[in-house]
Amino acid sequence: MGGGAHRPGLSSANVTITRSGAAPYIVVAGPTASGKSALALAIAREFGGRIVNADSMQVYRELAILTSRPGRAELAAAPHRLYGVLPASERCSAGRWREMAVAAMAEAPDKLAIVTGGTGFYLRALQTGLSPIPDIPPAALRDGVARLVRVGSAKLHEELSERDPETAGRLDPGDGQRILRAWLVLEVTGRTLADWQREPPAAEHAPSLTFMVMPERRVLYAAIDGRFHRMVKQGAVDEARAFLALGLDPSLPAMKAVGVRELGRMLEGKATLEEAIAAAQQETRRYAKRQITWLRHQIGQAEVIGEQFSERILPDIFAKIRRFLLTAS
Repeated sequence: MGGGAHRPGLSSANVTITRSGAAPYIVVAGPTASGKSALALAIAREFGGRIVNADSMQVYRELAILTSRPGRAELAAAPHRLYGVLPASERCSAGRWREMAVAAMAEAPDKLAIVTGGTGFYLRALQTGLSPIPDIPPAALRDGVARLVRVGSAKLHEELSERDPETAGRLDPGDGQRILRAWLVLEVTGRTLADWQREPPAAEHAPSLTFMVMPERRVLYAAIDGRFHRMVKQGAVDEARAFLALGLDPSLPAMKAVGVRELGRMLEGKATLEEAIAAAQQETRRYAKRQITWLRHQIGQAEVIGEQFSERILPDIFAKIRRFLLTAS
């Protein structure tokens, strides 16, 4: 991205979107700790916009520190939506998130929405819509969750592989939530998830401009390691202790948040704090690697920023946003 100092007089603060139809919006994607939240905030301040969360873990109320939710200063600098809005006892799917995101963006259609997060499936659901897969009945969901807990994700993945090898081949055997979803779709509808996903999405698509923050791997990993140390200083251990004390169903999405299991082992006396930190850092790096792979292959046309966020890149980004807002239809 181009650099240069930001020149006074070019600010687009409080830009009003007046064109007919769905309002255009900005997407800021990238792996965890890439600086995408800082970029989203800079865009929101420059254009008088509002930030909409697209991180599947930051929607949960109880995990402010471990999911690196925006702090008081960030929340005061620009309106933020969909952060900490659901209890960890609930499940947030891509479909549910999409409904909440569309509603949040419609609250102020005259203001530019900046949708940011690293959950690629959420972003794709917003930008391209979702296949018309029927909802899973609550009773079937309860039975499926009980089965997942009983046999484990690896065994359920084996069963799915026999009946829907196409979908199973795309899933990590340890990703219990997505395996359960594919298994339930097959059980309830008699059709594979892969088959359903070939159905054309039925949704109206607003124009969007996507920025993808993709720093060099070495820089990203250093940022990940440093951030978890800061989380611990901010109270991550106490947050994990309080969260685990809730006794939630281990199959719930929030229970998969990085740091919960690792710090939980330390709280049980099975690891030292240093070992827990190292394990959480390693798992976060693995997660970032998966995010990078997914975003590169599944998100469509994007402006790739091949470095960690810094104010130096802002003039070029702001200029691209202005051109996009002038031409989007």
